[in-house]
Amino acid sequence: MSGKGLFGRLFGGKSEEPAPPALSEAESDAVAVPPVPEIAEEETVVADDPRPAEIVAEAPQSWLTRLKSGLTKSSSKLTQGLGDLFTKRKLDDDALEDLEDLLITTDLGVGTAARVTKRLAKTRFGQDVSADEIKQVLAEEVAQILAPVAKPLQPDFSRKPHVVLVVGVNGSGKTTTIGKMAKLYKDQGRQVSLAAGDTFRAAAVEQLKVWGERTHCPVFARDTGADAAGLAFDAMAEARARGDDLLFIDTAGRLQNKADLMEELRKVVRVIKKQDETAPHDVLLVLDATVGQNAHSQVEVFKDIVDVSGLILTKLDGTARGGVLVALAEKFALPVHAIGVGEKAEDLRPFDAQAFARSLVGLD
Repeated sequence: MSGKGLFGRLFGGKSEEPAPPALSEAESDAVAVPPVPEIAEEETVVADDPRPAEIVAEAPQSWLTRLKSGLTKSSSKLTQGLGDLFTKRKLDDDALEDLEDLLITTDLGVGTAARVTKRLAKTRFGQDVSADEIKQVLAEEVAQILAPVAKPLQPDFSRKPHVVLVVGVNGSGKTTTIGKMAKLYKDQGRQVSLAAGDTFRAAAVEQLKVWGERTHCPVFARDTGADAAGLAFDAMAEARARGDDLLFIDTAGRLQNKADLMEELRKVVRVIKKQDETAPHDVLLVLDATVGQNAHSQVEVFKDIVDVSGLILTKLDGTARGGVLVALAEKFALPVHAIGVGEKAEDLRPFDAQAFARSLVGLD
């Protein structure tokens, strides 16, 4: 990792302040990071919910271990399929066609499947091939597709605040992701504030308030049903007055009525620009990996509504649909800033193309 601390690659901004040296993986694994208790996206928070003053951390697993564990279902599906296809079999036309079908059914996308089969046809056609050889080629091709989009988020902390608008459908993990990112930036000594812009869901507002309490970040909120654009405008004014480094704005994600959602989000952007014509400085789309190919339509919808600048993929812990990230990268070429492979705050990490590719196909 580059020298900005354990989470430096995700949270490396344009700051003049010196950053602490990076920890090695062995060192980072040895640090007991107190986990932030999680709340499900749709869970209603009880106001008097008791919270311990201190939480004792369990011995953390390495990030790579959690990534491999999170992609187990995806890699198992691929591994079993490849093993079934390439046991004592030559790489002929039928084998290539079967391989292409397998890669498509594991959400890797038509383009990725075509790239892999074309390379194999050129180099190994008519020869005996093993499943491990196919995995190696697949991992290399996937890494090449993902490398250009593996880009850390780069806030400009001179803006005061750098405004991050977070969008996505309800249940994708927007509010939880905001809370995790707020914690990680706060741990770096940044002044972070949160705006509860999903004003139609009381649970989302309460959940963000809980994250604010836990991370000691101010939360701007109003009553259920309040105008989201007005809330965003006032939250930004308040953040500017305090001199906050970052402002995360949560939003609604009701796709049942696309027209209303489009108008609301566009209005939010318009009023933000009245205070800073360059804002929002980042528009992050949070995607639930478990939806598989439906993620494509979500990207299309939100790209139509707002200028999405980057993606965060959540719920890769245990999903069999991890391959969709490859197809998204190939189709949209949007930066992938981070992926989430667990419930703890430290389970949201920078996206590493090579590590993801090898874990996806079941290579150590």
